[in-house]
Amino acid sequence: MVVLGIDPGYALMGWGVVETDGSHMRLIAYGCVETKAGVPMQNRLRTLQLGIRDLLAIYKPDDVAFEELFFARNVTTALMVGAARGAAIIAAAEYTENLYEYTPMQIKQAVTGYGKADKKQIQQMVKLLLKLDEIPRPDDAADAIACAITHCQAGIAKQQFLMK
Repeated sequence: MVVLGIDPGYALMGWGVVETDGSHMRLIAYGCVETKAGVPMQNRLRTLQLGIRDLLAIYKPDDVAFEELFFARNVTTALMVGAARGAAIIAAAEYTENLYEYTPMQIKQAVTGYGKADKKQIQQMVKLLLKLDEIPRPDDAADAIACAITHCQAGIAKQQFLMK
């Protein structure tokens, strides 16, 4: 199974492609779809949508896993990231119905065994679980890989995380 993990973002949308056979995972590729500040919102959203479409065409994932949004303070940022997430979901929904979502706490729990792990712990575990020489950069890509790992580890329980 090939999983595309997505960490929604407006300036940087992290992505990671992980393959699993049920017992072993392998990182295929990772990166970010980037948009530039000062560009009109609709153009930035279109860039994100087209970027996700390109990734789907290249890697042909079986499933797409999104990190759910969590914001405590900044409403403006939450709205912009929500719009970016929507653009990515539309692109993915055009490709497949196999769309899943995981909370940040679920991802932390799955990757580190601790639901309140910090970013450094998550990044270190991504490196260890996938037997990488270094931690994937930028952080947005590492977060997306962690989301893909979470989905790979969900196994048959993944249906409870299907987007509704």
